[in-house]
Order: sequence, then structure tokens, then C-alpha cells
Amino acid sequence: MSHHEFYMDLALTNAQTMKGQTDPNPLVGSVIVNDQRIVGIGAHLKAGEPHAEIHAIRMAGDLAHGGTIYVTLEPCSHYGRTGPCAQAIIDAGIRKVIIATLDPNPLVSGNGVKMLENAGIEVIAGIREEESRKMNEVFNKFIVEKRPFVTLKAASTLDGKIATRTLDSKWITSPDARQDVHQLRSENMAILVGVGTVIEDDPELTARIPNGRNPLRIVLDSALRIPMEAKVLNDGLAETWIFTSRKYNRQKRQQLEARGISIFETSGEIRVDVQDMLRMLGEKSISSLFIEGGGTINSAFLEQGLIDKVVLYFAPKLIGGKDAPTFLEGTGFGLMKDAVELAGGEFTKVGKDFRFTGYPEKRGEDK
Repeated sequence: MSHHEFYMDLALTNAQTMKGQTDPNPLVGSVIVNDQRIVGIGAHLKAGEPHAEIHAIRMAGDLAHGGTIYVTLEPCSHYGRTGPCAQAIIDAGIRKVIIATLDPNPLVSGNGVKMLENAGIEVIAGIREEESRKMNEVFNKFIVEKRPFVTLKAASTLDGKIATRTLDSKWITSPDARQDVHQLRSENMAILVGVGTVIEDDPELTARIPNGRNPLRIVLDSALRIPMEAKVLNDGLAETWIFTSRKYNRQKRQQLEARGISIFETSGEIRVDVQDMLRMLGEKSISSLFIEGGGTINSAFLEQGLIDKVVLYFAPKLIGGKDAPTFLEGTGFGLMKDAVELAGGEFTKVGKDFRFTGYPEKRGEDK
């Protein structure tokens, strides 16, 4: 490991501790080294607050002058809610800048580097680039496509069942796995289910962990069948948005809106248009969406190529039964060559269960 990699690893670790706090902004960490000594360290804490470089520069004070700054993402060069970090680096008298990756936004990528180089500062990019890109997979998609990064989560038995034939589903996985899911909920801006899940399970859809953040709750409900006594409408633990079709119950909408629930009509005639929904979420700066729906909802997103990441929990159990629901239903693909392949697969033991994480290969990509 080179000394550049060592200090960049420290910056990456510092950035990752803020996961779930900075969205829709990226996770960014920074370390300043002078005379082989760490003199400043920082991380971006929250959108609208100073960036990682600024925290590190403030900590370093005069010791930043003549030093080297390591930053996990190209320093910004424009004025937004905060000033440009590239200019702050120049003003601090830093002589060298080590960057993990350039800004993914093609409209601004490289501008920060040019600004630094024009000021006579040496810039090296690409140190731990892959690690930085993976850490900011949510931001990297959102900043370019203006749509949320979509994660599909499901918990099933080894034979793919999410409930028995009598629809009994509590509990398939262990407490450890369920705790892991609550952590993922906290790291995402929004969580989505279909109205069927609300009717059958009446979930809270919250992150029940210490200092956890409850995500925005989204319900897909094409006819506004959601029960008025549902927890997501009454517990006040998090905001709830309902996306519907054009064929919704007008009277029910008035009742829901009177209770403070936001209703969004999509362009779907009898079903919610999920593409339309994702566009609306992007317009409202929702950068990450965590799907915990049933087989029909999951298939609707998968078959349209809208899933960016899959997280599956497998319990070492077998249920059987052709009528027991699975985590993927819908129409399905007619040919094996059309099956969705998952790249970058990783298995992790979580309590008694196994967690699989993979990334669906997009249609049309070379295999």
C-alpha cells in the first residue's frame, strides 16, 4: 500500500461514517497531511453545511499551508449553498491535491481540477477511484439522471418463498437480519411498498435502530384502497406519500389530504406508472429509494429495468407449496436469455441467514 492509498483510505472511512446523513449530496472525506503528519481531517456532514475539505482546512489552520490534501471527490468549483472548495484549497496555500474520483456530473467534471492546476497546484486523480465510486453509487446516478437510485430488498426462504400458502410471513429471517434491514432503511431517503402490503401487514416502515433516520414512506395505490386506520397514515413517525393512477377514488383523496397525506397522480390509466413516479421523486430531490414490496411490485420494477441494486436475505428454511408467494411474480420472462443477471454478487452471513448483494446488468449492455 502506498502512502497515498493509506491516507485516501482514511478519508474514505471518515466519509462512510456519514452514510444516510448527507443526501442528496455525496459522501466526501478529506485528510490534510504536512511533513508526514496528519494535521486536518473532515467529512461532509449534511447538505447545506461545509464540505469535507473546509472542515479539514479549519482543523489544520496554518499547518495546511504547503501541505497535501486528500479528498474522495473532486473539489467543487462553483458557488451553491456553500462556496467553492477548490478556491478554499488555493487560499489555504495547499501545494498538492490527491483526488479519488472526478465529479460524476459531466457538466462540471474536471472544472475543480482545472481551477487548482491554473493556480499552480499539483493534482493527482484516481487514487482508490473504484472504492470512491461504489461508496457514492447513489449520488453518482442521481446527479446524472435526476432519478433515485433504486434498491430492491426481499427476504425469503431458500426456495424463494416470502410467506406460506396461508400468507403467514412472521418471521422468515432472524432478528439479526431484520436489524440489518433497519440499518438499510435508515440509509435510504425513501421506502416503498404496494397497498397490498399495507392492507395485509400494516407495517410502520421505520428504522428502529439507535439514532436511525426514518425514511419517507411511499405507497403505490392505484385506486386509493389504503385503510384510513393504517399505521403509515396515523403514527406520525414519518411522512407518507401515496402515488396513484388516474382512476383513483376522488372522495378518498379528499379524506387523505385532509389528514395531511400527499397524493400524487401518475399518468397510468389504471395502474401507477412507476417511471412517472421515479421522475417525480427525482424532481423532489429524493436520491435513494428502498423497495420492500411484494412479488408483483418487485417484478414491475425489475421487468422495466428500474432496479439498480438487489439485496436478498435468505433464511435456511423451506416452505414449499405452489400457492405460497415468492418475491418475484408478475409475468416474468419467457426466455432464459432474457433473465436478469446480477453482477458483483457478494454473500454475507447475517445471524442465521445469508445476505446477497448484486447489481442487475442493464438491458443492452455487453455481457
